[in-house]
Amino acid sequence: MKHANISIFVPHIGCPHRCSFCDQRTISGTQKAPSGDDVREICTKALGEIKSPENTEIAFFGGSFTAISRRYMIELLEAAYEFIGSEKFKGIRISTRPDCITPEILDILRKYGVTSIELGAQSMSDTVLSANERGHTADDVYKAAELIREYGFELGLQMMIGLYKSHFSDECETMDKIIGIHPDTVRIYPVVILKGTKLAELYESGEYVPVKKRGKMRAVISTAAMMLRSFQKEGIEVIKCGLHASEFVEQDMIGGFYHPAFRELCEAYIYRKKMTDIICSKLETTKGFLSKCDRKKDFVFAVNKSCISKAVGQRRSNILYFKERGIEIKIIVDENIAKYEVELR
Repeated sequence: MKHANISIFVPHIGCPHRCSFCDQRTISGTQKAPSGDDVREICTKALGEIKSPENTEIAFFGGSFTAISRRYMIELLEAAYEFIGSEKFKGIRISTRPDCITPEILDILRKYGVTSIELGAQSMSDTVLSANERGHTADDVYKAAELIREYGFELGLQMMIGLYKSHFSDECETMDKIIGIHPDTVRIYPVVILKGTKLAELYESGEYVPVKKRGKMRAVISTAAMMLRSFQKEGIEVIKCGLHASEFVEQDMIGGFYHPAFRELCEAYIYRKKMTDIICSKLETTKGFLSKCDRKKDFVFAVNKSCISKAVGQRRSNILYFKERGIEIKIIVDENIAKYEVELR
């Protein structure tokens, strides 16, 4: 059964730092801080609509949840806790900063039914973290992750692609270090440059060039696709890839890498690359490079049933990609094939 969240945004309250990329009002689409009564209203409505509450968490996203005042944090937790238990929701998910985790905080979270804690690591390079005014170090991520695990919470880590002063090697290092921590879940966010942020100032001055020397959206998609595949191989679930679709982001972004179906683009890329490599080996051409065929070629590929749309690509992009090169491909189903794998038939 697919996991679901009841998302409640606590916009920018509690964050001790204003990170270079951050404008939580735009990302969450709200400015109003919810009260305990707001939480009760949201949860009551959701409980009457969701078919599988036992597989659903109440999720506090937006600001750094454990950095808000204790009184306000407990007000929100008390309200949410009323909806946890038999025939109610599974638990509570929160997101916070790595330097805002202590035994005292974890005792409070456990008391009120918190089940999952996500840390905004963003990068595991201290140089990149400092350049983007994160206010914490990579070591803080390690320490917080270890403490969260000791207390028995589900651990999630969030990372970003394309930050100021970050290079491809930094992002690969971040991925490798996250794999080393082996969280239960990961979120991958490509950078989106929003009006009014420090990153916007750096971008407009020319000081910051997103994904310098690596092309544009295609390079970011290929990087995120590689990470999706790598985390999947290690048994780490990627629960989000790209910012959620939002009219506020589309309205306020001035640069960076946003697409409402970013994950679908990444997954289609994974399948296109795998099919391309197989075709190249059969045609005895350079791996990864397909020129237009002199005469039509036909290939049949098998994928898992759940991955048909990924292999076909958004708006049949993979089918059309190969067709432009004189290659007709057909996708068939084989339930024995693992996610992101392809077999030639």
